[in-house]
Amino acid sequence: MMSRWLFPLVVCTLALSGAALPLHAQNSIDSLQHIRELTVYGRQQSEVIPPQKLSGETLERLNCLSVADAIRFFSGVQLKDYGGVGGLKTVNVRSLGANHVGVFYDGIQLGNAQNGQIDLGKFSLDNMEEIALYNGQKSDIFQPAKDFGNSGAVYLRSRRPAFDGSEKFHLRATMKAGSFGLANPSLLWEQKISPRVSSLFNAEYTYATGRYKFRYRKTNADGSTAYDTTAIRQNGDIEALRMEGGFFGDAPKGKWNAKVYFYNSERGLPGPILSNVWEHGERQWDRDFFTQGSWQGGLGRYKVLVNAKYAYDYTEYLRDDPKEIYIHNHYRQQEGYLAAAHALSLFPWWDLSLSTDFQWNYLDADVDNFVCPTRYTEMLAVATAFQVRNFHLQGSLLGTFTQETLKDKRVTPSDNKEILSPAVFANYTPFKRANLQLRAFCKKSFRMPTFNELYYNDIGSRSLEPEYTVQYDGGFIYRKTGKGGVFRIFELQGDGYYNVVTNKIIAFPSRGQFSWAMLNLGRVEIRGCEISAQTILCFKEVEVGIRGCYTYQKAQDFTNASYKYYGDQIPYTPLHSGTLLLWGAWRRWSLNYSFIYTGERYSHSENTADNYLQPWYTSDIALNRSFRIKKFEFKIAGEVNNLFNQYYDVVANYPMPGTNFKITLTVTL
Repeated sequence: MMSRWLFPLVVCTLALSGAALPLHAQNSIDSLQHIRELTVYGRQQSEVIPPQKLSGETLERLNCLSVADAIRFFSGVQLKDYGGVGGLKTVNVRSLGANHVGVFYDGIQLGNAQNGQIDLGKFSLDNMEEIALYNGQKSDIFQPAKDFGNSGAVYLRSRRPAFDGSEKFHLRATMKAGSFGLANPSLLWEQKISPRVSSLFNAEYTYATGRYKFRYRKTNADGSTAYDTTAIRQNGDIEALRMEGGFFGDAPKGKWNAKVYFYNSERGLPGPILSNVWEHGERQWDRDFFTQGSWQGGLGRYKVLVNAKYAYDYTEYLRDDPKEIYIHNHYRQQEGYLAAAHALSLFPWWDLSLSTDFQWNYLDADVDNFVCPTRYTEMLAVATAFQVRNFHLQGSLLGTFTQETLKDKRVTPSDNKEILSPAVFANYTPFKRANLQLRAFCKKSFRMPTFNELYYNDIGSRSLEPEYTVQYDGGFIYRKTGKGGVFRIFELQGDGYYNVVTNKIIAFPSRGQFSWAMLNLGRVEIRGCEISAQTILCFKEVEVGIRGCYTYQKAQDFTNASYKYYGDQIPYTPLHSGTLLLWGAWRRWSLNYSFIYTGERYSHSENTADNYLQPWYTSDIALNRSFRIKKFEFKIAGEVNNLFNQYYDVVANYPMPGTNFKITLTVTL
């Protein structure tokens, strides 16, 4: 067993060894490119498994309010949305579970050791430059050990200031207003401090009443109507403030950045519509803070990356409902993280890397008899990449070591864990000048039980083992770029995959309906395919684009042959789903249309008529116009969401809004 004190010492030693290198040495690097003050080091290599990406103008065309709304346009994704602007929104990729998806913000993972859920509704698109979704892991060996550890990963990249010519600063003010009392002003300020140092500050305020009309209906098995009512959603209000700022710098042979993030909100939790209960007395307060920094440098064929982060999250939960037990709890999470990654190019066709991470998590709560757990996690990853002619191969091995202690010494903590996670990725171009690439990967990964699953009073089980996943994927990508004329670009991607989740953590009744326990029992097998295509055409001054995705997914529960639901589709996983995005641009006008379809699903493990959820679709449309007055650039956007006023639930008994409107005004200096 590796001591928890030895490993952070190794991390610090590796980091210091990289930082101490003389950056003024005369050795030449493989390549150096200057792109709007962004310095890129090392040999340029295409990614073995390219991700799905939304960036730049494509991201703007979606007119989404949060990251969660944009992620719906990726194939293979199921988003759990509990409704409204302030509703909880979590992402699940290829039915592996939300806890198996890592969410990275500017290269460092967001954490929640309490329940493993990252609420993507907290992250706005106002300051977002790119969203990328990777299956398996990011196919890059030069990255922290943590990046090798997920079954899927969402990378959020915020803006980095860029200035042209004599520009010294940028200012942008945005105001969004719309249905359900939405008021959403924001301010962005970018400042050029010196030729190599710049800063960014972004603040955003969100307010909404969350009151929207919905239809509540249910059909009996014989086709008759059990009930059909229209009502107003209550207790769905939100008031939130997000602020973040950072400094960015370029060194002669490196770059660095430092960031501070703060989010403060109060929201109502409208709860499910059950047994004619229309309103719940639940509220939640969140106060999230983190500061993080990154430094990257290189010397000849050697590169080093150092990341550091501290996070503090406060959550207050209140249930003050005369029909239920009164609860008023406060939770405080802390996280410390330090990572160092090293890469060495031995030959033009062979690279090696070594990454070491250390993470500390602590949870405190004012719940009776709460044990206040602390978790120490050490990670060591070794990886290699080969690129010979048209063949590119990457392999990695991640070792994860965890130890836990409890403030209450009368309780025994969960056992220490030592787990190895291998992965292999391959990419092959069959013809020298072809636009076709074939790719495949195989990966084994896991996720640790959360603090709630291990230590929550009367429910948690300290004997829980990690959930394991095995992923197999094979696919292709065809990309053709036009050389002038009408045709500009065409891209087609397809993947088939088979995933297995074992040791799945499930909750089950232990001593009656109101007493539950956690247990490792589940096994889920997922078979699926994804197809996406996009093209851009240009007719003189008119540009037209189409982007579409389709997903087929069969995710079956094979936990126990004696269960009634053995072999049934797991909850909330549609067999068919898809998205479509159409846009047209002429001079300073643009018109965008988006369509999302989710097929039939079931709300529980048994695929019965009582648990059946109907398919749903939404259509959104937006019209944008930009113009300039002196030094000011203006953009006005009007949009209509759920154009055909469809009433639907993403999560059973959590009705979503009908037709709603939003107007956006942006002024840039």
